[in-house]
Amino acid sequence: MNSKRAIQPYKIRGIDALFGGEPQQTPESTPKKQSAIALNQIILPQHQQPRRYFDPLKQKQLEQSIQEHGILEPLLVRLLERDRYELVAGERRYRAAKAIGLAEVPVTIKQLSDRQAFQLSLVENLQREDLNPVEETEGVLQLLALELEQTMAEVRLLLYQMKNGIEKLKKEQPEKDFEVRDNVIPNPDSDVEQKVEIAFRGLSKSWYSFTCNRLPLLNLPEDVLETLRQGKIEYTKTRLIAQIKDERDRAQFLAEVIEQQLSLSQIRERVEEFKQLKPQETAQSPKARLQEVTRKVSHSQVWKDPKKWKRVEGLLKKLEALIEENVPGI
Repeated sequence: MNSKRAIQPYKIRGIDALFGGEPQQTPESTPKKQSAIALNQIILPQHQQPRRYFDPLKQKQLEQSIQEHGILEPLLVRLLERDRYELVAGERRYRAAKAIGLAEVPVTIKQLSDRQAFQLSLVENLQREDLNPVEETEGVLQLLALELEQTMAEVRLLLYQMKNGIEKLKKEQPEKDFEVRDNVIPNPDSDVEQKVEIAFRGLSKSWYSFTCNRLPLLNLPEDVLETLRQGKIEYTKTRLIAQIKDERDRAQFLAEVIEQQLSLSQIRERVEEFKQLKPQETAQSPKARLQEVTRKVSHSQVWKDPKKWKRVEGLLKKLEALIEENVPGI
């Protein structure tokens, strides 16, 4: 299995304990067996997996590999009812097997609750090497949301609050060395923050680094975020491109960056050019246009021409009526 590191049992057991499961009920200790079952007996889980994008080229390569060598690593499934199983891990292999028309696939069957299945699916995906930054970030948030029984939005807010708490402590106590890389939390007596710290330690990640460097990517514009999700561009480049606020300009430039494979320095230069053009764009705003028209009317002294002034006066009355209609109390 391609992974950043082997999934060490003690880490997974630690996360299982985090979820309140008894030792004998953890995924590692539940009965399991390997066998082959019909592909049409397996269904995808209803909950959303961390992985949302499957690279077509890599998927085609996997299909060719399976046709030549077979499925080398069994899919992980759980029994729902007689002759019906739910996929827990191995969606790429499942899709590839379906695409090439395999009748049956090798599987490892585990007895898992809904909570354990979702948890194990998240952890397994977070260990994968080819999970893109967006999927990994959303996967970590899903895992925390499950543990804390909160929404992903609430988890994001909690992490930012913890980050602000650490930074406040660093300012108040500059003589103390806060090793945030070791998952130090601002409120050691908080059960919630302790759970966050344990979860990140189980994933061999720093909650502080994750909050500073990964959470901000979810604030990217949707078009940029989707491009990043598809693995077409690096995160460092997307942060620069996101500075272009005009959607049309950003979309065109994003396509140009991908097609020409522009470097980070080239992107930075182009973004600065867009920023320099911003004052010209601002001049076309409604407020700027109104100010410009008012300046021209005043400069032309249109009231000196009775015919023109009569027309302008009529327009001014309409404008005043429009303003009074939309702004009560004037």
